[in-house]
Amino acid sequence: MAKDLFRRAPTPGSPPEKPARPPSPDTQRAKAGWKPLRAPGGGASHQSPFSRLATAHCIAVGGDTLVTIALAGSLFFSISPSAAQGRVAGYLLLTMAPFAVVAPVLGPALDRSRGGRRTMMILSAASRAAVCLSMATHLQSAWIFPEAFALLVLSKAHMITKSALVPATVVSDDELVEANSRLAVLSVVVGFVAAVPGVAVLKIPFLGGEWVLRLAAVAFVAAAVATARIARPPKSRDPIPEATAAEKAELHSPSVRLSATSMAVLRAVVGFMTFLVAFAFRRSGAPAWWYGLVLATSVTGNFIGAAVAPWLRRRLREERILLGALALVTVVAFFSARAGGVAAVAALGGVLGMAAAAAKLAFDSIVQRDAPDAVRGRTFARFETRFQLVWVLGAFVPVVVHLSATLGMDLIAAACATSFTAYVSALAASHRRNVL
Repeated sequence: MAKDLFRRAPTPGSPPEKPARPPSPDTQRAKAGWKPLRAPGGGASHQSPFSRLATAHCIAVGGDTLVTIALAGSLFFSISPSAAQGRVAGYLLLTMAPFAVVAPVLGPALDRSRGGRRTMMILSAASRAAVCLSMATHLQSAWIFPEAFALLVLSKAHMITKSALVPATVVSDDELVEANSRLAVLSVVVGFVAAVPGVAVLKIPFLGGEWVLRLAAVAFVAAAVATARIARPPKSRDPIPEATAAEKAELHSPSVRLSATSMAVLRAVVGFMTFLVAFAFRRSGAPAWWYGLVLATSVTGNFIGAAVAPWLRRRLREERILLGALALVTVVAFFSARAGGVAAVAALGGVLGMAAAAAKLAFDSIVQRDAPDAVRGRTFARFETRFQLVWVLGAFVPVVVHLSATLGMDLIAAACATSFTAYVSALAASHRRNVL
């Protein structure tokens, strides 16, 4: 497998490469007729498995967006910068805590049965609807914190389950990046669309955040119904394989291990940049629209990164997409630090959002391509736990240490340059070991 790390993506018309390992049960089902990104006819009755998964996921994303709007302003912008430090630190710990449940408990549960992943998505959506209704009555009380924690756990469970289901809706590994890209692009679009009614309800004096949460509950009920329409995977006469020692060892293959390290650096940089901008702007007395500009460029960059990922995959392997993301952030961060000003910060925010989005799709595809089906759920849970941990660690730095935007951008350039160099060296060493 290490030998293939530098191999270019096959060009259209070229003969397919010999697979490195036997096709997974999901791929076998796909080749037997489970068409992923298209359906043999029009109408809802002819929706492909991928279309049904995308519909359920997008409705759930809309619900998450409404919850975010309902809780907006309660942790940061309504208080002073000095008071915000302690509260934001608590928020960062809260975002990390759900993975203590997701990784050891929910991950293995997803892998115990073929239908377990679909069932988990239904339960996640239905449970979030119930929690939102409860939160609507506790928005000003201490109960909001354990309820918010429950929502975070259920949301992370949904995201992990969705990633584990994607390989069952594609015909071949070459379609993984495209499938992940479509889900990411749709998520951004749905987030913008759901924000319109959410903000409108929030601004009405006699409605407010409580009714935004009730609207989110409706969205989660719809998501549960849409998930129930996802076809159950065909039953197999053979028992579902356990996570054997050999399968677990495969998770430590060069492609997965090395790409995970580079992806972790990008996630840490995203967390660092988010709170660097927030605190640096507030300490300098910058107008609020500066932060809004950086946020807008970051969201736009995420959208562009998700949209161009399939185009990149047709020309490059996933590992090269990760390398390109690290190199791009390094160059832009270095020159942004030299230029200074809100325009430079906004440019870096957009490039970082684009690079992180494309790299995440590439990494998900590497895991979906190389991780055994029997342990796919726990694999995503394990890596998402690590990524969230490094995101929190990166975010903690500007929260507890006073850093200027210029120094922060220099640190981003240094971190990504180091990761790029290490990734190239490790891939080259892996290739040499394979050759020898």
